[in-house]
Amino acid sequence: MIRDLTETSTTAISKTLVRLRNEVGAMALGRVLTLVVIVQDTDASEAIEVANQASRQHPCRIVVVISGDRRGRNRLDAQIRLGGDAGASEIVVLRLYGPLAGHGPSVVVPLLLPDSPIVAWWPGEAPDDVAGDPIGAMAQRRITDSAQNRNARQTLKKRAANYAAGDSDLAWTRVTRWRGLLAAALDQPPYEQITGAVVAGAPDSPSSELLAAWLSFRLKVPVRRVSAPRGSGITSVRLERASGPIDLVRPGDAVATLSQAGQPDRRISLPRRDLPECLADELRRLDPDNTYEDALLHGVERLTPARQTATAAAKTGKAPDVAAARRLAARISRAESVQGGAAMVAAAPAPEGGSSDEVRDATARKLAGKRTPREKVTDAAATSAGKKAAGAPRKTAQKAATKKTTTKKTATAKSTTKAAT
Repeated sequence: MIRDLTETSTTAISKTLVRLRNEVGAMALGRVLTLVVIVQDTDASEAIEVANQASRQHPCRIVVVISGDRRGRNRLDAQIRLGGDAGASEIVVLRLYGPLAGHGPSVVVPLLLPDSPIVAWWPGEAPDDVAGDPIGAMAQRRITDSAQNRNARQTLKKRAANYAAGDSDLAWTRVTRWRGLLAAALDQPPYEQITGAVVAGAPDSPSSELLAAWLSFRLKVPVRRVSAPRGSGITSVRLERASGPIDLVRPGDAVATLSQAGQPDRRISLPRRDLPECLADELRRLDPDNTYEDALLHGVERLTPARQTATAAAKTGKAPDVAAARRLAARISRAESVQGGAAMVAAAPAPEGGSSDEVRDATARKLAGKRTPREKVTDAAATSAGKKAAGAPRKTAQKAATKKTTTKKTATAKSTTKAAT
């Protein structure tokens, strides 16, 4: 259900919400927070759809604030969405015109859920000091996206200079899976000291900067940045150690390869995270993200600009080769397909009701090259069927010959009788 209100007030909006909820029935009564979205009119539709999808995991009231033309008289237009048009939430879209466009917090406050956390989200470019913004000052969590800015490195420096507890960035959320895979790789033997790291990422990707900053702060090692083509995001990470490097490479958009000494090469699912997934992930926690704080405040300042391309670094052996990783992923995929197909053909059915001793004896016979009783029965049945199939044409030929002889004898007898008569 969608209801439009023109030249309205916050009081009329609140009354309409209550009336529509009574008409539609009880819905979204377990709302856990208020999500305030500050967005431009051109990006409003996409932002509402993203917030709607994220609310399916976190039922909430979504208040979208769109500042319109500041010229002219004060005017407040609103749109209320409930039911199937709002997912697991209720959406209130506010369009502010005239001098009212500069007083967004005054319009938002009457529509906040009582006694519930407030999260502010800027889908586009956000203020340098989001905690000092009037709406940001009301919120426990403030979510920005550094990827929306042109200069990722300068944006992160501004975020660090104005950081306050509760600030977060979707560029940081996008590296969660990378961090998890690298941490899991370090949990595998050999347990050696990391001596250095190389992160290859696009110059317009703040996620690669934050990942390198996190590695630098946590591992206390120098981290080199190498440049990948624009728009490619993070392409590879190398952790250097004495026995050989750990290489995590994503040559495409969905699959990565993990190579390390003493372990077989692996093909791993590592898709790019979409915006609704990242926003839903950020809404899972409302306390300050201390790991992000350490990476932003203490890791970014350790980094140096990328002075070499990823291709040039791969040729000198200082970074993983993306093309080689693509071929490795294809080879592993083919090997897994062949192995899976062979297993489907050769796998024998599990014994029904067999005891552990019978299973142990059957395994020993199989390893020794002996046929199991079931295989003997199967082979005997196959041999018998083959003999029957081979004997069928011979019997058919004998029947045909017998029939022909009988027919000839009958014809001779008839002719003899006729002659005698």
